[in-house]
Amino acid sequence: MDRYFEELPLAITISDAEGNILDMNQRSADVNSHGEKIIGNNLYNCHPPHAAAIIREMMQSHRTNAYTIEKNGVRKLIYQTPWYDHGEFGGLVELSIELPDNMPHYVRKPKES
Repeated sequence: MDRYFEELPLAITISDAEGNILDMNQRSADVNSHGEKIIGNNLYNCHPPHAAAIIREMMQSHRTNAYTIEKNGVRKLIYQTPWYDHGEFGGLVELSIELPDNMPHYVRKPKES
């Protein structure tokens, strides 16, 4: 994975259209496979049946799936979205981002003309 992705303070995993893991940064390897990069493995084999069903539906519909989780007191945003190669569906990319405990939320309104 490009050094820019290795230095990001988030986990990133990229799969192809069949669900095969193409690349992942070290943070993703640490979170998802106990430090071992599992490039070449299939997403369906790495998830329980209910999660694999969601991935399968995302692969078919090319939709984004976003949600938050908490594990060991750490809150995270999970953002799974399609990526495209010259307009053709290439697979999914997943970003796992740790969220601060007191994250502010702002509602931005458009400027009045």
